[in-house]
Formats: sequence, structure tokens, C-alpha cells
Amino acid sequence: MTDRRLWPANDRVALRRLGLPDRTPVDGTPARLARPVTDLRAAPDGRRERQLLLGEEVTVLEDRGGWSFVQTANGYCGYVETARLDNLHWPTHRVGTFATHAYAADDLKSEPRMALPFGARLRVLDERRTMFETPQGYVPKKHLRPLDRPFTDPVTVAQLHFNVPYLWGGNSTRGIDCSGLIHAALTACDIACPGDADLQEQALGAALAPDAGLRRGDIVFWPGHVGIMVDDAVMIHANGHAMACTYEPLETAILRIQAQGGGDVTARRRLT
Repeated sequence: MTDRRLWPANDRVALRRLGLPDRTPVDGTPARLARPVTDLRAAPDGRRERQLLLGEEVTVLEDRGGWSFVQTANGYCGYVETARLDNLHWPTHRVGTFATHAYAADDLKSEPRMALPFGARLRVLDERRTMFETPQGYVPKKHLRPLDRPFTDPVTVAQLHFNVPYLWGGNSTRGIDCSGLIHAALTACDIACPGDADLQEQALGAALAPDAGLRRGDIVFWPGHVGIMVDDAVMIHANGHAMACTYEPLETAILRIQAQGGGDVTARRRLT
């Protein structure tokens, strides 16, 4: 059965390689997100399914009525408002801190133009003493990290999101869900990662036996939920129980999720 989330076709157009005779074949046009955080929706004005950050690249398959049907770099398909896209700037850096601002001038007391979350991607145009000049404004040099210097520990990135409020479909330090946390942590380390927990369970790492010992960086899955181990006993996960990204002993989480009707652990996987 076709997974709509990963299907680069709607009722009118389809990516050419699919060869669908009843849709207009398209090759798509590259574009990038021009706003700090943008909802990726199941349909125009539909529900939020995931979020995309400033500078992320997408392929636009159709632009119609102010909405663009796009495919993201990790294959996810959905709709974003066309006004939130452009293709002007190839990014060189990412925000490497919890958040930052782009300022109107090379002066920390100047007016902030834009609030940027962790992971937002920008193009550095020029370097000043304490700021980088970008198309969005001047950003503190200490807050940006070159894209060719990815993080090396996904858990460290996940921990940076501690206490971020829970947001279903969220992918940023403004609000995040369980699979969004895993996606943010792995993407910052240049590890390919699907958008949702069920897809992550299929794609990430190698399966561990139920009685295998866990270690930092192992990923634990339930039906519709996921967390990443901080050590052999405690995980960090974005969860609706706390409505935040929190630490929780794994055994406590297992018992609580069972008691709440969320089922048993379905997989434990180790990144390779």
C-alpha cells in the first residue's frame, strides 16, 4: 500500500519517475524555506504533519492557489504556503545553539529582525568582529556552526531540547514531538532520518535483542512513540505526558506507557 507521506504525487501531478498515466509528470523545482519554522501540511490548510526550518531544501512539484506541494530532502511530501519559499541563498551554516536572533545591524543592541531556532540554516555573506552577516540579518558568530562541521553525538543535541514544550508534529526548539526530537538530533549529526516514529523504527540503525543491554544513543520505540537513551537506564523524549521534552528512567516509562494503554516496546535499535 502506498504511504501518502512518502508519495510524490497528488490528484493532478506526479514526480516523473513514478510514470503515472493519469497525472501530469513533473521533475520538480528546488526551493528553500524562507521562514524560521514552517508547517508541512497534509493538504492546503490541512493539519500539520511535520515542520521545516529556515534553509531546508524541498522540491516543488506544484504551486497552486498559494500552496506548494513539495517533497522534502528525507522524502516526506506535503503542502507549504508558497510565500514561505524562495531559492535565493545556499546555506553555509546552521544555528548551533538553542536559539538566536538575526539583528538589523552589527550591534547586539540593534533591532532583532528574526528569531531563529536550533537547526535553522543560513548563508554567511560576510564576517565581522562578533557577527556574521546573513540575508536575514546579523547573527552572533558564537551561535552559528558551519554545515561541514556536523555535531557528533545525537544525544547531546537531544539534550539541548530539554524542556522544549511538546507540540504534535513539531520539529524545532519552539515545540517538538517525539519523532521530531530524534529527527533534530540525527539531522544535526548528518545522519539521515525519516520524519515519523514508525518510519524511523524501520530505517534507523540495527535491531537489538530484547534482553540486550542498552547504552547512550540507543533508540527505543513504542507504537507511535520513540525516545533516545542518555545512558543505560535513562532516556530523553518529547512526550505528551509531561507536555515537554524530559528525562525519564526507561523502566518507569515502560510501566507508565503500558498503564496508559500505549502498548509495549516494539523495538530497540542501535545507530551504526
